[in-house]
Amino acid sequence: MKTFVAVVEAGSFVGAMDASGLSKPAVSRQVNELEAHLGTRLLQRTTRRLSLTGEGQTYFQRCKEILLAVQEADAEVASSIGQAHGRLRIGAPQTFGALHLAALWGRFAAENPQVTLDIILSDRVIDVVEEGYDLVVRIARMPDSNLISRTLARTRMVLCASPAYLRNHGTPVSPDELVRHDIISYSYWSSGDVWSFQGPEGELTVRTRPRIHANNGDTCRAAALAHQGIVMQPDFLVYEDLRAGTLIELMPQFKAVELGIFAVYPTRKQLPLKVRRLVDFLVEALQIPPWQQSSSDAT
Repeated sequence: MKTFVAVVEAGSFVGAMDASGLSKPAVSRQVNELEAHLGTRLLQRTTRRLSLTGEGQTYFQRCKEILLAVQEADAEVASSIGQAHGRLRIGAPQTFGALHLAALWGRFAAENPQVTLDIILSDRVIDVVEEGYDLVVRIARMPDSNLISRTLARTRMVLCASPAYLRNHGTPVSPDELVRHDIISYSYWSSGDVWSFQGPEGELTVRTRPRIHANNGDTCRAAALAHQGIVMQPDFLVYEDLRAGTLIELMPQFKAVELGIFAVYPTRKQLPLKVRRLVDFLVEALQIPPWQQSSSDAT
């Protein structure tokens, strides 16, 4: 079953070699023996590609369920003796994952030598259950109510621009002035180009007119550092620029949204030890995140 699943997910017998640890002839032989045992063809083979038969599609889904159940059974037994093991499939946003999580994985792996990590960085909203993730780090106003979550940290959105841009275009003193400025906009922002602020007299909303759209926070930050406009990005991304003075925070009296950084994982009666260890590890590691430390603490 493991070999068959590896072939389907890799899309070829050769591609399944790494996942299964078997040679190509061994992979082919095991699939052939499985089909002979079942008395039906699971895969259609051509010189160019493999495809599942109808029976193969049904069997593939059942195999994945069975193999997951075996993995969870192993985890339950391991938890009784305090040894986390198994594969952890983890999702995280690209920028946050690279800046603040990448350096943590080595320590977690060293502390849990029987755990293997499969880390995927993506800014899209991952369906934790449907896509088979053990844990996803999500940055949002509220966590998914259908899943279990723990708060790892908080981050606030910061409106900022480079000193050179402000010298050339002036410094806005209220949100409504943003319509006259070059804006660098993050494409995945939930409200699009409509930005809201909480000011001394209540909430203000402005529809910005972006000059640059990008679906990546690092790209937005780089454009701001290149004096191309005003950007609104989380403090975990721009805090070093603000400390160095290469970006200047604008209108601090008008607060943009604050977001939570959550560890999100499927609802299960008994949480596997490997997931529990990871959640506890991340909570501890981000107890005082770098962007909330004073500059003297950071040095």
